[in-house]
Amino acid sequence: MNAATDTLAVTSLIARYAELVDTGDFAGVGALFADAVLVGSGAPAEGREAVERMLRDTVILYEDGIPRTHHATTNIAVTVDENAGTATARSYVTVFQALPDFPLQAVAAGRYSDRFERREGVWRFAERLVRIHLVGDVSRHLRT
Repeated sequence: MNAATDTLAVTSLIARYAELVDTGDFAGVGALFADAVLVGSGAPAEGREAVERMLRDTVILYEDGIPRTHHATTNIAVTVDENAGTATARSYVTVFQALPDFPLQAVAAGRYSDRFERREGVWRFAERLVRIHLVGDVSRHLRT
């Protein structure tokens, strides 16, 4: 592999996370973290089942099975260590939400700090640290 290919693979994982959360596919997010830990504001969730459960317990899904959110991930910076088979990334996240009675708005913004490992030629999440710095009206997005 080479740095450009590896950077693209890691960036694709970052994008895939946002897509899965926004489509309410928490099992899919769990699969991304099968051998990883997701650290947010609560207790760390490690592994497939713990990550899926954490999302099901905290994120509100609507009748159509989605949270009606849009995670915009920007300012992605990836560093790959080819020899070690590891990578790190940092990025910004802004979570938008809209509902019939809730106009489109940013409900949260913060940063992701990620670690990745290449196993058998495939890049995987090892850890995601979520730090939310700005919080808007999350009453329709998160259970309290």
